Amino acid sequence: MGVNAPLNRKLRMALVGGGAGSFIGRVHSIGACLDNRAVVTAGALSSNPERAKASAPDYDIAESRAYGSYEAMVDAESKLPDDERIDFVSVATPNHTHFEVARAAVEAGFNVVCDKPMTFDLAQAEALLETVENSDAVFAVTHNYTGYPLVRQAREMILSGELGEINAIRSQYIQGWLRTPLEEEEQKQAAWRTDPSKSGAAGAFGDIATHAYNLGRYMTGCLPESVSCSLKTFVEGRRLDDYGTAVIRYENGGLGTVTASQISHGRENDLEIEIDGTKGSLRWRQENPNELIFRQNGQAHRIYTRDPNAPFMNASGAAACRLPSGHPEAFFEAFANVYASAFDDMVKRAAGESFERRDTVYPNIYDGVEGMYFIQQCVASSQDGAAWLPLKHKVARK
Repeated sequence: MGVNAPLNRKLRMALVGGGAGSFIGRVHSIGACLDNRAVVTAGALSSNPERAKASAPDYDIAESRAYGSYEAMVDAESKLPDDERIDFVSVATPNHTHFEVARAAVEAGFNVVCDKPMTFDLAQAEALLETVENSDAVFAVTHNYTGYPLVRQAREMILSGELGEINAIRSQYIQGWLRTPLEEEEQKQAAWRTDPSKSGAAGAFGDIATHAYNLGRYMTGCLPESVSCSLKTFVEGRRLDDYGTAVIRYENGGLGTVTASQISHGRENDLEIEIDGTKGSLRWRQENPNELIFRQNGQAHRIYTRDPNAPFMNASGAAACRLPSGHPEAFFEAFANVYASAFDDMVKRAAGESFERRDTVYPNIYDGVEGMYFIQQCVASSQDGAAWLPLKHKVARK
């Protein structure tokens, strides 16, 4: 799980977003603080200055560190002594504001943990990448499903060759909460996610298909080559897609599919991935995250359970566990694992040590750029009759 040394104190966190009515902001604060390695110190919790300051007591943020805007926060925190100012900024706002907040924080010298998708569009993602590469900041993106213990277990199994050559990746994220036009009822979460001026070029594909795509990239390391995508809006009057499927060709000859829905009755947060290799196959579901199924022809199916003390757990899987077997670990803990991995590098940076920027266990700026390229190319493909378009961005890492 990492250690505090040599910093020997908690990291000071600033939260942007997370005010009244927010879901993901509270998740970020819980995940960051779960291991007692960080404390919420400052915040700009809403784009409305009054609401921002009114929400501060919910996070035990002192009145003097409750800011009316992220600009005011970055400016004021930058002027504080080293032993008082924040160490990192967590961006938990709608998509269209990510770029400005993250760029301002990095340019001021602060580390950043940004929600996904990383920016509003690819151009912003590439500009943010340049800013990060010209700094020494740690930059993490909360594709939080990469933090589940059995996802990391599966990743090490695959990358070490236990599944052989990867032939197929089938991932899907199926929800039903937008079956009706909730955005017309001014439901906050629905309103901005279905608004192209706030969400970006994609709806369901930007919101949840990015998770399904990233999970396949993270677990297998397979490099994408091209994509053909069909997006659909089923709810009348909605301005962005609420269903879609992408077919992906990988450089190694493998095939992948990514399906996302937000209009499937009775489905909640059903993120599922199946991976077929020449030696075996794996299946994992987010709604049953403490089990991983491994199959080989002619052999009994194996069910890996999350057990840090079991000999079948590899180092990556065991290191991501906090509890003994049988006690479920899930969403908050996965967020905490992304934060914990990023914290390790923040501590190295604070100590003047070098740290890896590209090949990290947590999703980073490069993964964020890839995610934005995925969205752009899927939308463009769909608009062109599911035409095959390139999918490998120049920053892609294996």
